[in-house]
Order: sequence, then structure tokens, then C-alpha cells
Amino acid sequence: MRADRHRARGRVIVACGALLLAAGAIARNANAGADDWPVYGGSPAGDRFSALEQIDTNNVSGLREVWRYETGAGRLQASPLMIGGILYGVTPGQGVFALDAATGKRLWEHRPSEAGEQPVRGLTYWSDGDEARLFSGNGADLIALDPKTGASVRSFGDGGRVDLRASLGRDPERTAAFLTTPGIVYRDLIITGFRTSESAPAAPGAVRAYDVRTGALRWTFNLIPKPGEPGHETWPADAWRSAGGANAWAGMALDAARGIVFVPTGSAVDDFYGGDRPGDNLYANSLVALDAATGRHLWHFQAVHHDILDRDFPSPPVLLTVRHQGRAIDAVAQPSKQGLLFLFDRVTGKPLFPIEERPVPASDVPGERAAPTQPFPLRPAPFARQSLTAEMLTGRTPAAEAAARKAFAAMRSGGPFQPLGVGRQTIVFPGFDGGAEWGGSAVDRRRGILYLNSNDIAWSGGLALPERAATRGEQLYQAQCAACHGVGREGAPPDFPRLDNVAARMNAATIAAIIKAGRGRMPGFPQIPAHDRAAIADFLIARPAAVDREVTAPGSDGAPSRYVFTGYRKFLDPDGYPAVAPPWGTLNAIDLNTGEYLWKVPLGEYPELAARGMANTGSENYGGPIVTAGGLLFIGATIYDRKFRAFDARTGRLLWETILPYAGVATPITYSVNGRQFVVLATSAGRDPKAPQGSAYIAFALP
Repeated sequence: MRADRHRARGRVIVACGALLLAAGAIARNANAGADDWPVYGGSPAGDRFSALEQIDTNNVSGLREVWRYETGAGRLQASPLMIGGILYGVTPGQGVFALDAATGKRLWEHRPSEAGEQPVRGLTYWSDGDEARLFSGNGADLIALDPKTGASVRSFGDGGRVDLRASLGRDPERTAAFLTTPGIVYRDLIITGFRTSESAPAAPGAVRAYDVRTGALRWTFNLIPKPGEPGHETWPADAWRSAGGANAWAGMALDAARGIVFVPTGSAVDDFYGGDRPGDNLYANSLVALDAATGRHLWHFQAVHHDILDRDFPSPPVLLTVRHQGRAIDAVAQPSKQGLLFLFDRVTGKPLFPIEERPVPASDVPGERAAPTQPFPLRPAPFARQSLTAEMLTGRTPAAEAAARKAFAAMRSGGPFQPLGVGRQTIVFPGFDGGAEWGGSAVDRRRGILYLNSNDIAWSGGLALPERAATRGEQLYQAQCAACHGVGREGAPPDFPRLDNVAARMNAATIAAIIKAGRGRMPGFPQIPAHDRAAIADFLIARPAAVDREVTAPGSDGAPSRYVFTGYRKFLDPDGYPAVAPPWGTLNAIDLNTGEYLWKVPLGEYPELAARGMANTGSENYGGPIVTAGGLLFIGATIYDRKFRAFDARTGRLLWETILPYAGVATPITYSVNGRQFVVLATSAGRDPKAPQGSAYIAFALP
């Protein structure tokens, strides 16, 4: 138990009549059926498939909004659950609520005493007889709530909470661990990963299983192996003591019948310089299959050896059955940021399509040794473009093309594994946001078809020696903040805000609080002591703090690495549009029986370009698709046009679309209550500051 934990345990708002309705529904919750959406991803397999077919290709054009639940300012990436007529969701501030799934009427709301701004992408539900738990993330904690009332289950962990920073072998008060993607339930266990920092010091990746009733830790699998554990030899001998990352943040899939949990992992830190961690660095950038009951390693596949481009697995795996060499095989598919899709026998880990190790460019950064080869599947073909040439630059206008060619000529471009260089920008294509992203893929269970959306724009990045810092705050900024916000604090808006003018928006106390807790895409940095957070804040508002200690040596706790990342930069033309030719985002249907594409269409557009005749360009998209037995694929995801769309799953033909009040950058769900099918999507505007701001859950149904 943390000695300093003296917080209130949250408070619950209960709407009139909610307790009676919820109590009546709880008995049904234990036996969630085809009408429900009881698991993040639709099922433990994560296939985002529904057997419902009331809404189909013939009548989908009649869909109408039937209720809306507003959740205030902030970002929503959540996919809700629906069990027994009750919809459970989260707010931008990490609150949890329950609604009547047919009407959108609030039943209860749990407001955490410490509102957080980390994304919470969903919830986990467990029940056994009369017992039930609803699990969510709140800051560094896994919390358990009573689904009937929203009250904390005080018998779970420490008064209803388990501190995810504990049991990692580091000081919890200086460890960053946040539950952004929900855990998955196997029997009486909830299995979780976590999000952590992208630069040192960061928490060491681990998959952990907790008792759903008590919160007791039942097993741990170390994703940065300790001495004596397989994979330890792929790191320096003592790396396990201080190395971080290789964490499971994107979500998992479960073969409940076999008791196998499939875990995709992130990159090791620092993301872009690995001179202090020579070797392949298992189990970073890997798909790991574990015995769900014990955490025992079954098999693994590493998609990127010694990652120095932040090519982590950004998307949960998905389970499906395919016809392969004349027989049915239970498989697991894993999409990647670099636009590659890997398919394995889920029991043995054997690839179903050949994977070859191909030579990739070497690094010319002093002290860095890139892996000489990386794995590429021979099928399916990549779902995002793999290498940028001058012929692929934008031709939107003569001025845009000229500017893109000039900028491109000053950079180097060598394919998806071209290492960054010092003093010169390198094209990263697919970009840092994929390829695939956290929204996940959908599968038609009956046909072995996988559907996924993809980003297809270029970014750039580079390395530099850290500048000599005049103050402690500046030194810490270069070590911890410059990777996202730029060495010159110029950022890459809107994803990475400018900080050279932050004094006009915030005071030092607010900045320090955000550094600790995080916001949106930014993880929290509780590992930075309070006086150092204050020093960074003072530096950012141009009131530098005096250096009150010797600057520590490069590579030590809180100090710069030998090289620092110069910042995330989208490769854009002078008007702010992608500097590459369209499509800038796509939706793909892949037959995983054969590895062949059935169709590919652009996904999204810029309304102002469409008004000038440049439609169907595709755009950045976040949040994934769902597929139904009615032959439909539903997806929001697109940032700028704020549309929710339904496609014919067999042909890719657009059948219905509507403009949302805010962008649907989340994965929808579908369910049925009293014989009526609903489709619900969480919407918010945080990724487009020019759009109307707010967030809401919106339900659609036929009249």
C-alpha cells in the first residue's frame, strides 16, 4: 500500500430509477449473448464482428441518429461495452458511466477524485453468478466498479484500486504506467499491459494478471527479460535494471478455449537511439503468445529487431480461422506501423505465409548499430506504401509540388527501415502513426476476410547532439520533451503542440501538473521529481531557474542521451496538406485464405479540397472498423470530414454516410435491445483544433 495514498475514492452520481433498472439487468449481464457487445473488440478474439443483421446492405441508407450522450470537452478514443441492455462508457476525464442502451438515459456516473487526461480506450467486464466487476483505468491505477451502481469495489486491491506502478522492480513514485487500453479477462484473471514514457527513464514492460476479486497479483511475464529468462541475451547483461519500454499498450486477444493470450509489444526506449542497448532487444516489437493461466511463454515473433524508428506494434492482434493448404487453421493476424500484416498459426507460431529477412540500411550515427536485416512477409502485400520517391510527391498545385520537391531533395529516403541521421532529416514512410493504428482490425468470421484502415502519409525525423543547456530546466526539456515538442519548442501541431508560446496559455503550476499526469498523446512523467518538473515549467515560460546542482553525465537518470530526437514532423506542403500524392488514408479488405486483396478504397477527405473538386483523397484516420452479418462495415476514424460511413463489406462500395458533430476517432460497436439494432460511436474533436470542440456518444438505428 502506498503510504501517501490519502485520496477520496471517487463519487457516484445515480440518476432517478437507475438502481432498479441496473439491478434487474445484472442477472442478464452474466450471460451476454449475440445481442451484446461485452468485450473490447467485440469478443475475446478481438474480431470486431457482430452476427446482427437487422441493418443490412438494403436498408442501411435509412439509419438515423436516435440518441446522443454529451461528455464535455476533451478527447475520446473509447469503444464502449453493452451488456444486458446497459451501455458502459468512459468520459474524456476518465470517468465511467452507465446508460440505458435503448434511450441513452444515464443510469449512473462514477467521477474519479483525480480526473486524468490519458486516453482510456475501453472497459473490461467480468461476472460469475451474482458477482460482477467493471474495470477501467484511472491514472496509474486499475480500478474496479460495481456495474449495478458505479461504486468502487473496495475489496479489490487497495480500496478498489491496484497501482500499476507497483511490482515492476522500480520506485513506484518515479515510474510511469497508465492503463490506456483495457485488459482482458480469462477465467478469474484480468490480464493487463500499460503505457509508459517514450524516453528514459521508463517503466520496464511487463504483462501481469490480477485476481478479479481481490486484485492480488497472480503472475508476471517480463518483456525485458531478467537473468536466466529466455531473451536476456538479446540485451546488455545489466539492461534489465534500468531499461524501459517494450510494454504492451495496444491491447490483447485471447483464445479462451485454449487459454492463450496474444500480446503485441512496443519499442524499447529511447525510441530513436539505441546505442546503449545493442542487440535485438526481446521482447520489444514482438507478438508474444502466453499461457493465460500462468504467464508461461509459448512462442513469440519479433517484427523489428533493435527498433530505432518507434516501429512498435500499434494495433491489437485479431484471431480468425482461415483455409490454408486445404485445411482450416486457427490463426492470429497482427498489423504493423510499417504497413505489413503478419499471419501465424496461433498454436505453434508458424507463419502461414513465408517471412523473409531482408537486408536494410545501416546506421551512420556514432555508437549505433542497426540490425542488418528485418522481417518482411511475402503475403499479403503491404497495405501502406513502403518507400517515397520524388515521383510520388504531391501535384496538388504547382507551388505545392515545387515546395515538396525542394524539401524532399534535402532529406534522405530509404524505405521503411532507413535509420535516422545526425544533422539531416530522414523520411519515415509509412509515418510514425502508421500504417495501422490502435483502432484495430475487423474480421468476417464466416469468410476469413480481414478489414483494416491505414494511414499513408510521410513524416520525417532526425537526431542531434543535445545543446549545452543554460539551466537545469532546459537540460531536462531537451532530454524528456524535445522528442515530441521539438528542440526549438516548435512542436508539430495539433498532435504535438507548440511550446514556444505556452506562457500565453498556461502558468507554471499548470505546466508542471500536465508533465506529471500527461494529456492526450502525451504520457505522464511522474518519474521526474517535482522540483525538476517545476524547472521545466520555468524554462518554458521564459523564467529560467538557476542551476542548483551539477549537470549529470549523459545517459544517467534524467539527463540527455548521447543523441536526442529533433521532433516528430509531418511532411506537409506549404498549405498544410500531405506533401505526398494521395491516397493519404485507405480502407482495405484482405482475404487471409489467399493473402490477396479484395478491395482497397480511399478513406476520408478534406472538405475544403473536396469543395474544389479534389475529393476522395483519403486522410489520417484513428479508430477502427466493425463488420456485421448484415454485410456491412462501419467506420468513423477520419479526422477532418467528421464522417461516419457504412460500406458494403464484399465490394467496398459506400452505402451510407453522415456528418458527425465531432470526429469519430474511435471504434464503433453494435448491439440489439428489444429487437432493435443500434450502432454507437464515440466522437470528439481533440485532433482538429479548428473544428467545433466537444465529445459525445452517438447512437444510430433504423426508424
